[in-house]
Amino acid sequence: MDNFYNPDIVNGDLHLDEEESKHCIKVLRKKEGDLIAVFDGQGGIYKCRLINTRDKKVEYEVLEKQIAELPTCSIHIAIAPTKNIERTEWFLEKSIEVGIQHISFLQCENSERKRINMERMVKKAISAMKQSQNAIMPLIDDIVPFNDFLINAGAGAQKVICHADMVKEAFLLHTALKGAAYLVMIGPEGDFSREEMILAEKKGFKPVSLGKSRLRTETAGLVACILLNALNTQV
Repeated sequence: MDNFYNPDIVNGDLHLDEEESKHCIKVLRKKEGDLIAVFDGQGGIYKCRLINTRDKKVEYEVLEKQIAELPTCSIHIAIAPTKNIERTEWFLEKSIEVGIQHISFLQCENSERKRINMERMVKKAISAMKQSQNAIMPLIDDIVPFNDFLINAGAGAQKVICHADMVKEAFLLHTALKGAAYLVMIGPEGDFSREEMILAEKKGFKPVSLGKSRLRTETAGLVACILLNALNTQV
């Protein structure tokens, strides 16, 4: 079955929005009687039958509901968007495929990008969620200044900040953390400034490394996501 997204299905709304309806009818050529899967973004997967495909608001009936297995860990990655926004979009898509619960965007001292198109990011996230069949839509925060992010960051989570110069084995990400809730900060191409590192440590963030290789920003974000998912699977 093809997958669609409707967060309002939990409130009894049995229609696809205009964009999803267009994709359903024009691209996938669905017709009345066909079966589809609808994700509510909270772990619910609904097996549905189309009952009206004649307008811009496709209607369906629910035949069955399943609850996806909930993640065993909570991964929050705060990352500075790259100058080439396609690289950040790649990180967003792949991290959702792997499994992530929260993405925040940071404006740092060395950032070259100060704005992002949140509408486009959400569309990319929905597409990745449907494609990977990870039925939970992650929370995605618009870009905020580094200092503002730190004010209320990571309550109840283990907090780390990745730094390219931290290469000691004792400070590798996967050896520094234990538990099930994580907040990882990833800096821009020019890395975090010394002042940002000092401020983050004062706010309870532990400096860690992702290894000896110097990774691109988007690669570092994905590696952190993969490592934390693997770490939690082993618990």
